[in-house]
Amino acid sequence: MKIGILVGMENTFPPALIEKINGMDAGVTAEYVKIGGINMGEPSGYRLIFDRISHEIPFYRSYLKNAVLNGAIVVNNPFWWSSDEKFFGYSLATKLGVTVPKTVLLPQKGYKQGVTDASLRNLEFPLDWDGIIEHVGMPAILKPHDGGGWKDVYKVNSKEELWESYDRTGTLAMTLQEFIDFTEYTRCYCVGRKEVLVMPYDPKNRRYLPQEELKISHELKDRIVRDTILLNEALGYDLNTVEFAIKDGIPYAIDFTNPAPDADIWSVTEPYFNWVTDAVARMLVDYATNGQPTANYHRWYKWLNAESPRETHEFAFGAAVGAGHVAQKASDAISEVIEEITEPVKPKRVRKSTSEGAKTTKSTRGAKTGKSAKKE
Repeated sequence: MKIGILVGMENTFPPALIEKINGMDAGVTAEYVKIGGINMGEPSGYRLIFDRISHEIPFYRSYLKNAVLNGAIVVNNPFWWSSDEKFFGYSLATKLGVTVPKTVLLPQKGYKQGVTDASLRNLEFPLDWDGIIEHVGMPAILKPHDGGGWKDVYKVNSKEELWESYDRTGTLAMTLQEFIDFTEYTRCYCVGRKEVLVMPYDPKNRRYLPQEELKISHELKDRIVRDTILLNEALGYDLNTVEFAIKDGIPYAIDFTNPAPDADIWSVTEPYFNWVTDAVARMLVDYATNGQPTANYHRWYKWLNAESPRETHEFAFGAAVGAGHVAQKASDAISEVIEEITEPVKPKRVRKSTSEGAKTTKSTRGAKTGKSAKKE
């Protein structure tokens, strides 16, 4: 039985993971995936594929979808990964009762060639910049709705700074988010939706801090663990990091759609690196040997079905209770709770509708191209 590792430029985590898995004597071997031309409908030859790079290589993403279709387990699920982005995540968090900063999705500043004003006729113009700023407040964080690695992230202190930064964002769809003036900041690794490592983190200098610098109460740490598991349970991620900015004792979930989180030893530091390597190796071997299925439906599926708001509330409440148990109880109880809150969601038949409101348009985002996008 084979596990394939699909990687990019990483030089420390993948070889350590392969060595760890191959040394477990569990009847499973790990190796780097080798890919050429892919015949449609054919199995990949791997029981499980661990994906670290398909978000940057569309060819890999398509390969992984075909692998799932033909029986392979892929971590993280390429279909869920393709569906999610950060603004959706913030909206989902509000449904789950997780505290997030006020966030507004902004139209793009620019568009690819061929998009004209006629393509953008659905857009409000000019944008109500004053209303947006009043809602979010200043200072604020301008960042891509679907990005990572702290790329194209700006802290803005005024409307003029917002415009100046916005003008540099090109074709990126951006969000403007309330700035949380935090006293503590954590980044949490979540593995298998049940193991959580809460790490103190310095976002200003982008560095991990020793565990002894984590200055939060047990109750607050339990809440962070609970919210981390709840978010990953809803998103369906088997590996992810969740970041919290803590202000006045409240953990604000800042970033939590990171399905290929940094695991390099030189950035996460050796103690955290060892924890992540061990936890991920155990998860992958467990999934491969016990046949952990790639679930058929998004965990947030019920929110797309407006027929049953009560069911969505019950899911959020049940998952939160389950995650709370995970944060407080030993490993024996963890497996039972995770099993309860991961029961597959059964799809319902979609009702036919002739309502105009059910229709979608191709151009519901964006702003007029050029400098006119910011005129009042």
